[in-house]
Amino acid sequence: MANKYVNFISDEHLLKSIENLYQSYQRAKENIPRKRFYKNKIDTIKLTFDARFSEINEVEILKSEILRQIDKSINNSIGTFHEQILGGIEGYEVGNLSGFDIKAIDDTLFADIKNKHNTMNSSAAESLFQKLARYADTYKQAKCYWVQILAKGSFNEKWAADINGKEYSHSRVYKISGDQFYTLLSGSETAFFDLYKVLPLAIDDFMKTISKDETHQQNSALDEIRKNSEESSRTLLDQITFENYSFYVGFDKL
Repeated sequence: MANKYVNFISDEHLLKSIENLYQSYQRAKENIPRKRFYKNKIDTIKLTFDARFSEINEVEILKSEILRQIDKSINNSIGTFHEQILGGIEGYEVGNLSGFDIKAIDDTLFADIKNKHNTMNSSAAESLFQKLARYADTYKQAKCYWVQILAKGSFNEKWAADINGKEYSHSRVYKISGDQFYTLLSGSETAFFDLYKVLPLAIDDFMKTISKDETHQQNSALDEIRKNSEESSRTLLDQITFENYSFYVGFDKL
């Protein structure tokens, strides 16, 4: 029977990858207690403008702020999602903390996946090149890739660069954009686009399998602030302002 979603991985594998990412989102949100949420002072002036100008209620604006704070963790989880998707293609597997993110089962390909092209400083880039070069030297038939899922262009080319004043190049070390890497592994020219187009349907199908109790995960920061707000009869934004700025003149009267 033909796949419902994409032709290069099974429907079950795609839905499982979505489930894993969903769980990562939930864990990230639940790991933000009120104290950590307040670690960097909350700009409640900005949140007030955000809420009024965008016509968003206070609960939704706070959820957005919490998501903003966990953005780095979420970006890491998105990278893991791509690893899991690509590792589900026949002939390939995920690294499972083995020093690479994706490899060909026959050791002819190794790859390190970054979700965004600009997530590495020069020291990290140098370390990555050296690591890929070591794989290429160890596995004489292997091509080794720095994968940029969200790149500035579409490319598959030798990675030669001046990093920290040193010239780096290797005959089998490459850098490649996300679309080209999906094509390389799947054999389908439009694999990345196909995944993008089908994600809303696949996510909706997954969410239908989640009970309302499961989808309403507790968010510790929001729940704590809401509880304090109810006890003090302040609005959510007033409660956050009071808890962050009660030492400012007049703010203790909120």
